[in-house]
Amino acid sequence: MNPPGDHGAPDQYGLAGHPVDHSWSPFIHGMFAKATGENIVYRLFDIPPGEFRGQALRLLTSGVRGLNVTVPHKQVAAELVNELTARAARSQAVNTIALRDDATLLGDNTDGIGLVTDLERNLGVSLANCRILVLGAGGAVRGIIGPLLERPVRSVVVANRTSSRARALAAEFRDLGPVEACGLEEITDQPFGLIINGTSASLSGEMPELPASVVGHRTFCYDMAYGRGETAFTRWAKARRAARVEKGWGMLVEQAAAAFALWRGKTPETRPVLEALVHFR
Repeated sequence: MNPPGDHGAPDQYGLAGHPVDHSWSPFIHGMFAKATGENIVYRLFDIPPGEFRGQALRLLTSGVRGLNVTVPHKQVAAELVNELTARAARSQAVNTIALRDDATLLGDNTDGIGLVTDLERNLGVSLANCRILVLGAGGAVRGIIGPLLERPVRSVVVANRTSSRARALAAEFRDLGPVEACGLEEITDQPFGLIINGTSASLSGEMPELPASVVGHRTFCYDMAYGRGETAFTRWAKARRAARVEKGWGMLVEQAAAAFALWRGKTPETRPVLEALVHFR
């Protein structure tokens, strides 16, 4: 790594996914680099499904020192690296790859810590004794179940259109705490304290059918997706008069900060970035 203030060629990092043209990661990591004095450049790499392994290895052997990984490659990335951190091994999904000095690849998953930090520190949500409904069972959801169960929650219910996927995922985490699973049509009609959307509803524009009664007057609804304006999930939540509705901008920034710390050994302040993004939400 170049030391702070080094005026040589910047170290290269980037985001690998499909699609990635909507990503704010270059802006976020650019602010982190400026604030910490790190000499880096951050790019977007649009890699279609089925091509991740080859293209990622090409990037990481031609000067790129680290990658963030987004849909649909997080589980494939876990199979690519030489070593997984404990949280990445638990989730079997990787959103951050670091090229180490010995040319081996370390895979981490900062999604869960990014979500929990945003909920607790930025949004003031208490997870103690909370009943949590998580929608979806893909790579994004795999990264958040463990960190949620590390908190003193009452229960985490994973609900997915294909119930077998939800049940298989819950079974992997059952030793960590009270986690259950069901199909979307099987969700209890009792209100939850927190509902987290990890499905592609915000990308497809269509919300799955859910009982209206899962949203009570104290329910906090959180969409892991981010972007300008409303999403299908936030519209659904507001129509059911959720107590509070938020998108995943804070999670995006906090998981990026954890990735930056892994790459550069410095943990950047996130508040200035969150404030800079307010006008784009």
